[in-house]
Amino acid sequence: MNSYSLDYIDDLYVQYVRDPSSVSETWRQYFEQFLVGAGAPVQNTPVPAGAGTSRTRSAGPIGGSVRIAGVTQPRGNEDPPGTNGDVPSGSTGNQNVDQALWLARIQDRIDQLVREYRVRGHLVAKLDPLGLFENGCPELSPQSHGLSDQDLARPFDSSILENVTGSTLDVILKKLQQTYCRSIGAQFMHIDNRNIRDWLQRRMETTENRLDLSYERQRRIYTRLADATIFEEFVRRKFVGAKTFSLEGAESLIPLLDLALEKAGQHKVQEVVMGMAHRGRLNVMANILKKRAMNIFWSFDDPTPELSRGGGDVRYHLGYSSDWKTASGDTLHISLCFNPSHLEFVNTVAQGRCRCKQDNRGDTARKEVMTILVHGDAAFAGEGIVQETLNLSELTGYRTGGTLHVVINNQVGFTTEPRDGRSTTYATDVAKMLQIPIFHVNGEDPEAVAQVVSLAMDFRKEFQRDVVIDLYAYRRWGHNEGDEPRFTQPRMYTEIDRRPGVRQQYLNRLLKLGKITEEEAEQISKERTEKLEREFEASKNETFVPDTQTLAANWSEYFGGPEPDEAADTTIDIEDLSRLLDSLTRLPEGFASHKKLKRPMAQRREMAAGERPLDWAAAELAAFASLLEQGHPIRMTGQDCQRGTFSHRHAVLHDVRDGSTYTPLANISDKQARLELYNSPLSEAGVLGFEYGYSLDAPSGLCVWEAQFGDFWNVAQVIVDQFIASAEDKWDRLSGLVMLLPHGFEGQGPEHCSARIERWLAMAAEHNIQICQPTTPSQYFHLLRRQVLRKWRKPLIVLTPKSLLRHPEVTSPLEIVANGSFQKILPDRKVPLEGARRLLLCTGKIYYDLLQERLDREIENVPIMRVEQLYPLAIEELMAALEGLPDGTEVRWIQDEPENMGAWPYMKFKFGDELSRRFSLSKATRTESASPSTGSMAAHKLEQADLIKSAFEGLE
Repeated sequence: MNSYSLDYIDDLYVQYVRDPSSVSETWRQYFEQFLVGAGAPVQNTPVPAGAGTSRTRSAGPIGGSVRIAGVTQPRGNEDPPGTNGDVPSGSTGNQNVDQALWLARIQDRIDQLVREYRVRGHLVAKLDPLGLFENGCPELSPQSHGLSDQDLARPFDSSILENVTGSTLDVILKKLQQTYCRSIGAQFMHIDNRNIRDWLQRRMETTENRLDLSYERQRRIYTRLADATIFEEFVRRKFVGAKTFSLEGAESLIPLLDLALEKAGQHKVQEVVMGMAHRGRLNVMANILKKRAMNIFWSFDDPTPELSRGGGDVRYHLGYSSDWKTASGDTLHISLCFNPSHLEFVNTVAQGRCRCKQDNRGDTARKEVMTILVHGDAAFAGEGIVQETLNLSELTGYRTGGTLHVVINNQVGFTTEPRDGRSTTYATDVAKMLQIPIFHVNGEDPEAVAQVVSLAMDFRKEFQRDVVIDLYAYRRWGHNEGDEPRFTQPRMYTEIDRRPGVRQQYLNRLLKLGKITEEEAEQISKERTEKLEREFEASKNETFVPDTQTLAANWSEYFGGPEPDEAADTTIDIEDLSRLLDSLTRLPEGFASHKKLKRPMAQRREMAAGERPLDWAAAELAAFASLLEQGHPIRMTGQDCQRGTFSHRHAVLHDVRDGSTYTPLANISDKQARLELYNSPLSEAGVLGFEYGYSLDAPSGLCVWEAQFGDFWNVAQVIVDQFIASAEDKWDRLSGLVMLLPHGFEGQGPEHCSARIERWLAMAAEHNIQICQPTTPSQYFHLLRRQVLRKWRKPLIVLTPKSLLRHPEVTSPLEIVANGSFQKILPDRKVPLEGARRLLLCTGKIYYDLLQERLDREIENVPIMRVEQLYPLAIEELMAALEGLPDGTEVRWIQDEPENMGAWPYMKFKFGDELSRRFSLSKATRTESASPSTGSMAAHKLEQADLIKSAFEGLE
């Protein structure tokens, strides 16, 4: 029942008044009860025709019990019917009934007013500390609902409000204004779930959205404000002109995080993963993560530049971890993720780390580890990765039990005004895509901040969903300390320049309340300043060595640096391999798989028996199964990865009758490791960031992200450039993430052919990543196993095939798969190097095209060599593979890609000089191009024929 029903009930009532027999027995009984309650006689005879109605359609829910809408519509300054002796037009003829109906209509208007405050009260809340922007909302005035000043003193039913009964309209209004229009603006009425809305209303309205703070908590808040302010002032004084991205103007972030961590401890959270941008990062590290100030001060002086040649990162990008002791004695471990300049891209990285930590703990309820993300207002509204992050929050494969989002609202993005930076009312409006509350709060009201944190954290615990706090603040020093914000925001900075900081304002309040003395406040400042002075002096000592954080304990067995010479043993007993592969073809009794899967399943059983060589998909699933049985967890995500974009994997099977699923890989044995296999949303940046973050806490497992087509990773370029390719060099962080990128020129157009090998090779340096293009199932099998079984951890980029998935030549016998190993370079087993007229050097699919052409031409003296690991690859390894090739022999590099793309530019740059000293180096490629390939299948075939022909030209 809602107030849209009132018109319908009005019509029924008028019918009843005219003729009780014209309505159903149920409604007749209802109206009779109403009349009895109003002290009026029950209607037994029809009334004369002409008793009309005058109604206004109302919107929104009615509070309390259902009420009958009024037959008459009095004006806002009109007295109740009958009080002046007049008989209003449309009267029922019964004064008691008319008054009851009039009161019901007025009550409905009051209920609508209450709803308006819940929906729009945030629009007039005092959120801006600078007071520069004030919004109006006519819907919040009683007059807009037909209520007058005369109604203010009248008593009304206030049961629609929490914890208020029998109040006048004036009291109701004050209650609403105190709850929704002070320093907190709450957006929650967009949430469809009524239980959640009721929970939030109850929490806010019973307290008028204010915490009753004890002396201890008020003093704690003030102390945290002092910590934040004194740190910033000290750094600015000691390191004049240094870039720090000061927190000044938003110092309330420190007590906010302090209170959030205290709440997390009460909620039995064991670990917190944090992600944040630059602003306030040093302050958070010093005052929340308790990083020794001397280490921060040392980084300003940068006294050992020789240690950072070509590596490291600026101080406000670095991560840190520590333990937090709550007031009640609980301990939380906090991990602040490293973060590059693309501010919001750390979001899903932090989420992935949180999910992995939960999985490592067996925390399937997602309660023991949580994420706190600190955003900037312009970035939150402007960067699409925020939407991707929010979208992941309720998906099965990515849920973490709710994230606390804190937006430091600077009310400007560098120099861009909000009106130029977003099309929405608030910077946080994108979060309304979720069924979660958004709390806007004035950062200069620390006690309102405390209320919001308490409410937000309790909401997260109760409903395990994200929640957003929009902390309205400002930047006292502009974008950074070297910026002059008055060029572009003169009005804003006139106001900023003349207002005291939040610490001083809160101190003034506590002094008035008698909660603290000037002497106590001065002592707090003195203690903190003296401590910072001691830390500063210690950092100047020539013998001082800054603390360095090593990898976490679960990384103690693993290492980075140069690729080790020794190979990992990736073999597997052939009987075990056969058993595992066969187990992947066995389905539960009664499971009805698609009829087209019966043949490939039968073929896999033949592969398991050694009667048929393994194809690509079988080798991959066998590698997964062997690792799971050895105790290594596997997580794989990507668009359509369960089936495989090219219908080759079928790792998750669907019953055609009821849609239920069965995953053979998850049913190998009772003792196998954890398997997660999820189709991802249509997202690359967010999902790849999540999987990268997951890999940071999963050293012993296989973490895989598969692109639908290889070049789709270009949508996640930031994750690759600023995390995957450079994290070890910048932050000493290792990852074993595997990226599967389908690659191959088969005439499907520019976007479906190239995984952009040239870009990967341009980023390859210092053994930072592995770039491999295996061409046989055996090579792929051992590559995957090698990634897990050796202790060297680097991201692995695998250029996987498309047409080769079903190519009759792309198979490997069971024995070779079981007993082989991954080889960086595959020699030609049929044509010896000695006596060769030309050596064709290539990588990937084109090998099989060249092989077929050589067979068709009946050429017997042109060996074809495959480079399976493009990076890391040393010249010594390449020259060793060419041992036996006569000096002066032509070595021709062949590739599908245009001359300016693919591996050729890298191979020529890296190995050209050395190869040219002994051999004649040439190439056969497509001509240089701005686009990877043609969009015409016919043109592709012509180009491919010319390319293959050029590989053998001059040999007839």
